[in-house]
Amino acid sequence: MEATIDQGAATLKKAMTVEEAILARRSVRGFQPTPVPEAVLREVFALAQRAPSNCNIQPWRVMVASGAARDRLRQAMIERIRSGVPPCPDFDYPPRFEGDYRRRQVECAAALYGQMGIVRDDMEGRRRASLRNFEFFDAPHVAFIGMRREFGATVALDVGIYLQTLMLTMTARGIACCPQGSMRSYPDLVRREFGLGDEIGILVGLSFGYEDPSVPANRTRTTRADLAEAVLFRS
Repeated sequence: MEATIDQGAATLKKAMTVEEAILARRSVRGFQPTPVPEAVLREVFALAQRAPSNCNIQPWRVMVASGAARDRLRQAMIERIRSGVPPCPDFDYPPRFEGDYRRRQVECAAALYGQMGIVRDDMEGRRRASLRNFEFFDAPHVAFIGMRREFGATVALDVGIYLQTLMLTMTARGIACCPQGSMRSYPDLVRREFGLGDEIGILVGLSFGYEDPSVPANRTRTTRADLAEAVLFRS
């Protein structure tokens, strides 16, 4: 990026407080075709570069696709899905969640499918909803975020901190986004598009742009566990 971190931080307008951005951020699954201006993109990603990391190694690698690059990746991923090509992610993912984790996962799916009018036994509706991930929910931009493949969970934590910083920065500027684990499914397509070597692994994707409020999925709201379930205080 040509814009430096300092330039980005200086020109980024403070549209929200941190608290407001945290409360406002949510996963948006339907976007307007209008692209985010390039100057705004550079400001947002420059500010996100301020995210902390262990020993300041800044391990994240970020690939942003817009325009024709976005279209090529979208088409290639859709063709893989329709051809039944199984995912081949760079990093492992739990095969199944159990207990409260599974309950929350099911509740999230029920809230989303409920807004979309998809009932439990509507397999075609579920298939179409899944395909929307690989269509990037019609977002004009998609970012792929990764790191070197030899890095482990500790370094992946740094990448997660970067992702949250990026999403909150976008939210503060009125840019909607949706983090997508599904974007790890075909990392070879991302490496091919961006000319990357096999040493870079893809962890997650982020579709983003301006929200289309007419999309039913965007009415979805999820809950959070009570503080006592997640945090222990001792004194």
